[in-house]
Amino acid sequence: MRIGEVAKAQSNVAERLVQQGLERHQTGDTRGAIESWQKALTIYQKNNNSAHEAIVRENLVRAYQQIGQPEQAINRWNELTAYYRQVGNWQFLGRSLSEQSQAYNSLGQPLKAIALLCNPDKYNNCRDGSALEIARATSDRMGEVAALGSLGDAKRLTGDYELAIKYLENSLEIVKKLKTPALRVSVLNSLGNAYISSAQLKYRRADSATQIGDNPEANKLRNDGKQLDAKALGYLRESSEIARSQKDISGEMRSLVRIIPLYYRHNLTTDATNSLQHATKLLEQLPDSRARVYTTIDLVHLLEPVANQRTSFRTRCLAPNILPKATSLLNQAITVAQRLQDFRAESFALGELGHIYECRQEYPQALEMTGRARSAAEQNLKSQDSLYLWEWQIGRILKAQGKTDGAISAYERAINTLETIRRDILTANRDIQFDFRDTIEPIYHDLVALRLSSEQPVQTANKSLLSKDSKENFRSILKTIDLLKLAELQNFFGNDCVLSLIPQQSIDNTGNSTTAFLNTIILEDKTAVILSLPSGQKKLSWIPVQRQDLINRINEFRRGLERFRDNTYDTSPAEEVYDWLIRPFIEDFKQTGIKTIVFVQDGILRSIAMTALYDRQLKQFLIQQYAIATVPSINLTDTKPLSRKELRVLALGLSQTATVDGTTFAGLKNVIREITEILQKIPGKKLLDDEFTNLRLQEELSQKVYPILHIATHGKFGAEPQDTFIVTGKNQKLTFNELDRQIKSVSRNTQPLELLSLTACETAVGDERATLGLAGVAIQAGAKSALATLWAIDDVTTVQIATDFYSKLSSDRNTTKAQALQAAQIGLIEGKTADGQKYTHPYYWSPFLLIGNWL
Repeated sequence: MRIGEVAKAQSNVAERLVQQGLERHQTGDTRGAIESWQKALTIYQKNNNSAHEAIVRENLVRAYQQIGQPEQAINRWNELTAYYRQVGNWQFLGRSLSEQSQAYNSLGQPLKAIALLCNPDKYNNCRDGSALEIARATSDRMGEVAALGSLGDAKRLTGDYELAIKYLENSLEIVKKLKTPALRVSVLNSLGNAYISSAQLKYRRADSATQIGDNPEANKLRNDGKQLDAKALGYLRESSEIARSQKDISGEMRSLVRIIPLYYRHNLTTDATNSLQHATKLLEQLPDSRARVYTTIDLVHLLEPVANQRTSFRTRCLAPNILPKATSLLNQAITVAQRLQDFRAESFALGELGHIYECRQEYPQALEMTGRARSAAEQNLKSQDSLYLWEWQIGRILKAQGKTDGAISAYERAINTLETIRRDILTANRDIQFDFRDTIEPIYHDLVALRLSSEQPVQTANKSLLSKDSKENFRSILKTIDLLKLAELQNFFGNDCVLSLIPQQSIDNTGNSTTAFLNTIILEDKTAVILSLPSGQKKLSWIPVQRQDLINRINEFRRGLERFRDNTYDTSPAEEVYDWLIRPFIEDFKQTGIKTIVFVQDGILRSIAMTALYDRQLKQFLIQQYAIATVPSINLTDTKPLSRKELRVLALGLSQTATVDGTTFAGLKNVIREITEILQKIPGKKLLDDEFTNLRLQEELSQKVYPILHIATHGKFGAEPQDTFIVTGKNQKLTFNELDRQIKSVSRNTQPLELLSLTACETAVGDERATLGLAGVAIQAGAKSALATLWAIDDVTTVQIATDFYSKLSSDRNTTKAQALQAAQIGLIEGKTADGQKYTHPYYWSPFLLIGNWL
């Protein structure tokens, strides 16, 4: 044969392989189709037939996505986009970028998706070369629909629901003019999902409002959530109806699994039951795919109403009469996954079946199925996010069997796996983030409880030294607690939070001989308090109070601190908390010469002023006995002492009334005096009122190095990162995520800020989630320490404490930051004030917290 004839013959073979692949795909043999197309691709590559290469690559991409291999799909998209860019086929390039972004969304990597779809500049405008701009430049309306839809999905995954809805509604307006029912089904479904996520945010905010006793606000937020749910239901029903008319079974199923929870949430039980029965029939008609396996698992979760929509399926048990149906469905899902050779999907189906046996207390079968789920997850390096679930499940089963050592080992494996994927799993998808309390936190708490069960509480300094095993056990306990703190902060701040760990940092090597650490961990039936002394000695005490009772009593203590109009201060709640946390270790503090106590707090305990604990015997507040600081995590705390070389402060303040997001913040009349007096103690520069803007802050940070950033303005620590902000000039606000980006992107500081001071912030009583924003403020702003307030106080006393603090810090090189704050607070307690007024009530001095580095 001549060369041309050989090439033609090979081309004919390739065409037959392509056709064979199509036929295999139509019969559900997706892996067989991939095999045929791979062979065809090799022939086309040998013959340099780029156009046919591109067609085959597109087939392969969609096949890989169908069998649950988005990484392979992305690799093929990279090859395709390079080809379309080379030949100048801009329309196909734009569409391929949109489809590639969908693969990134499915992997929980929405920021990568957004970069392909829009690649926004600092004004949030899409750049040339992005999928959306290519579609608009080439007048490709279908491409524009796809890009806007994918961008909406990506924004939803990052938690920006408002922008997600905007993009998706723009996409819907365009798709209405096109005769493309499949695209319309997809866009409507995405809109429904975005409105559901937005409604869930309202419900979470309502829960926070209920926690702090603001029932009118809670009711308003719940009504807002219901309205958003109604919009979601409208879009999803329309999507389902169009899909049904087009016999698009996959599209209809996607809508139904989102509609049914809405029916349950709003007590539309008959509608939910009918939809569930219809979905179960449709399930049998779906082709084999990863989506079919996951849809089956979703239907199992929907077999009965859930009283609390935010209860995790990972720990919830179905009613006994439903278990046979659930078992049957999961066995079907396992069979499909095995036919696909999709280990990841098989892992989830096996694990869910293991959980059903766990609920039935059939522990041998539960262990067998969960072990198979773990083995399947281990077959795929990308399945770490399921592997930790099955290790946790094994731990729960072994714990229920009384096999403590085995349970501890399983819990530790689960946490080790979580640590390898911590940032990805806790920041990739906001829906996962809000399940944190149900799906992540219990693993750490259960492990700590199991390890503590072997330790006896120590009440006196004369107790014998811990055994080697006990020391190691406490070391493991404290490490677990610290890892939980890291996970909580990563979870709260999301995508914008990059936690920089201090290498080899631990409580035992902070190098300070007069500092003791107190760790707390709140369990359901009691709270552990662990003392770490400079010698490395560890001691344990228990607070024998149920979790909810503890929360109520801590909130009462906090409310008492804020009742400054009371003629006399009732010290009883402060005495109770002192007896819980401090009294068991008083002799230890005395014998070891402790001068500073650093708290590593859990849950609601983060929201109270430890300085105001009261010793009824000595009639002193805790701050009169010890300097106090708090750290969110020892692994995130840089313990190098304050460098006083070339200390400079950038002082920012707002004395004017401001309105932000519909809330009016009263003017702080003493801010100008506060900043003036601080600048008399430490040199620097001020930006006041209208000069205090985001832009001016950026400019100043880019021009000079400021180790201290002092901000005297209203601030709020809320239950969501976007609700955690400070008020700036011209009725603007600056979230701490944005502040962090400014500091890191434009600051000339090559080292972290030494200190961030926030002297007029507030955190609502009882809002546990909001305290995470407070705890992590220094970390998120890239500062070694933060001086912040739990509530906004009389700004006369703020001036007094701030100026005394900076005066002591700048004049005495041997004084730590914690001791400088202690001296300032004692000054108010003992009546040493410039205006001669009495400010002894804890309301005036106790809200000031030193967070992070205390040296």
